[in-house]
Amino acid sequence: MERTEEHQSATPLELFFDLVFVFALTQVTAFMAHNDPLRWLAIAQGMLVLALFWWGWVGYSWLCNLVRADEGEIRLILMLAMSVMFLVALAIPESFHDLDGGLSGPYVIAAGYFAFRITHLLLFWAYARDDQGLRRQLIRFFPTILLSTGFLVLGAVTHDEVHRTFFWLGAVVSDYGGTFLGGARGWRLRSAGHFAERHGLMVIIALGESIVAIGVGTNDLPISWPIVGAALAGIALAAGLWWIYFDISAIKGEEALAAVLREGRSVSLARDAYSLLHLPMIAGIALLALGLKKAMAYVGDPAHHDLSEPLGTIAAAALFGGVILYLLAHIGFKLRTLRIFSKPRAGLVVLVAIGWAVSGDVPALAQVVLLAVLVWLLAGFETVRYAEERARVRHAGHDHS
Repeated sequence: MERTEEHQSATPLELFFDLVFVFALTQVTAFMAHNDPLRWLAIAQGMLVLALFWWGWVGYSWLCNLVRADEGEIRLILMLAMSVMFLVALAIPESFHDLDGGLSGPYVIAAGYFAFRITHLLLFWAYARDDQGLRRQLIRFFPTILLSTGFLVLGAVTHDEVHRTFFWLGAVVSDYGGTFLGGARGWRLRSAGHFAERHGLMVIIALGESIVAIGVGTNDLPISWPIVGAALAGIALAAGLWWIYFDISAIKGEEALAAVLREGRSVSLARDAYSLLHLPMIAGIALLALGLKKAMAYVGDPAHHDLSEPLGTIAAAALFGGVILYLLAHIGFKLRTLRIFSKPRAGLVVLVAIGWAVSGDVPALAQVVLLAVLVWLLAGFETVRYAEERARVRHAGHDHS
């Protein structure tokens, strides 16, 4: 295995690998939106599926920070792992409701997820042949794979939807809780730039899914002025969320991680700020995508919805709650990387919550416009309020701005 360099950037194979996550995100959004009206249980199940896929992806992001993904035999192994995870993504619609005939979807997911995770562990073990500290960490990590897979198998055995959901919750808690309890002392990272870039790309992928949801929501509807207005508002909302992350937060987060690696300190910051706190960012965008998809149907389908009709309770919760979750994750990200509590972003959380509470009878189109305006108010305020800091950060010769 060829080791990476300190200034390593994402390779084309890693970007190819991420396409599986693109498909999985699409599947999760479609899974949550499948029922009309929406169901709270389906939303919770979608979030569990997303959490499981995210943790699988996170493991390979750590591995490929140490080993070049596009050199040697690891290329074929990554392609094999990618194929296995794609099969798991194909089975997402059957995660909690196995369809008649064919293979059992829940068992396919359990077997595929185990194969994906064990491949990652074996690759890490091969890399760590001269690193006893890393091997001890991998030994502590191994039980989480067995435990989470065991819960997925138990979920496959039961035919009760609620029981299966709780077993999935057990699998997610095993993965995240076990890894957290195992500590971060033995894990290794070589390139802060590569690690931050990989997670930033996943944010872009998720935002891309929110844009796709706008188009999917109007696939069978004739173009109209309400659709044009809602689409522009949805794009503006996604762009505002992009701005909040990539304007300077992503750059300063990477700088904080690079400082930790230079000083040889624990990589727990990478685990907390990126592996853990980026999940609610992605989950928030996925919920937003669901809300946007429903909003487009409300504004563009006069046969089933009046233009003055507000979003349903669950769709509105996904739309507004997704943005709130995204912002809360950003507050945590800045607090963990820079030790700064972002008052402007906390203030926006309050404003979005108020907007959610008072817009219950507001038309769906106006709800999307309201969110876009609020997000861009924050983006504009931060751009003006921190103009000098932005100029310093963005024009300081940073290699990954």
